[in-house]
Amino acid sequence: MFTESVINDMNRLAYFLAFDQTSGKGPMGEPSLMILLGNAILPTAEAAFQAVVQGSVSRLLIAGGIGHSTDLLYQAVQTHPRYRHIHTSGRSEAEVLNDIAVQCCAVPQKQILLETGSTNCGDNALQARRVLDLVDDNYTHITLVQDPLMQLRTDASFRHVWRDRPEVIFLNWPVLVPQLEREGKGLRFAGEGNHSLWSLPRFVSLLLGEIPRLRNAPGGYGPRGAGFIAEVQIPAEIEEIYARLRPVLEADYGDRSF
Repeated sequence: MFTESVINDMNRLAYFLAFDQTSGKGPMGEPSLMILLGNAILPTAEAAFQAVVQGSVSRLLIAGGIGHSTDLLYQAVQTHPRYRHIHTSGRSEAEVLNDIAVQCCAVPQKQILLETGSTNCGDNALQARRVLDLVDDNYTHITLVQDPLMQLRTDASFRHVWRDRPEVIFLNWPVLVPQLEREGKGLRFAGEGNHSLWSLPRFVSLLLGEIPRLRNAPGGYGPRGAGFIAEVQIPAEIEEIYARLRPVLEADYGDRSF
């Protein structure tokens, strides 16, 4: 099933979804606000914490309650050699990641805000804005960090929620852009330390699920669909890739994305 053509199509789709606006460099210029959305890809959180410690970020908001994929974060933390002591059961994603930030990554608690009630990507944006409004936040440059395969939809969700504040500029930094490569008869993610990011079924299900959600049409989440997100321009090439991949992958993996 995983021919070179299929792998190439999967990588091109992953690159599109990751929506890295920093060319891999992260936030630059004057320190500003960063919002880390709860997810199970721990390198994204670690990079966000490092940015705070290094002074690239003046304040970090960690957003995420308990949702469909919270158990994946629990599993990632429980099996990580440095974080397995962090308590997870029944706790919000933001609380778990906050403990990692403070206890393991030397992030000062005073630089962290928490949003612990949101349950999905769109709710992340709504509740993050609520928290920032409560503290009278005036940031106009906000860096977003998310599971790379959900980065583009996260950007669209935040642009939708902040649509009444056009002066707010979002910078998307997924930290890494996942790319598959062959390893013997199997597959792995390219890059040192990137080999255990998603299970293959999880990775494939996100690839299959995101494009339909991003569409600005009936059945999609855009303004002409459910109205959950701002408009996303999906190039014809990406739609063609998706059309090729779906029948190849769906029989074995289906659409189990969250």
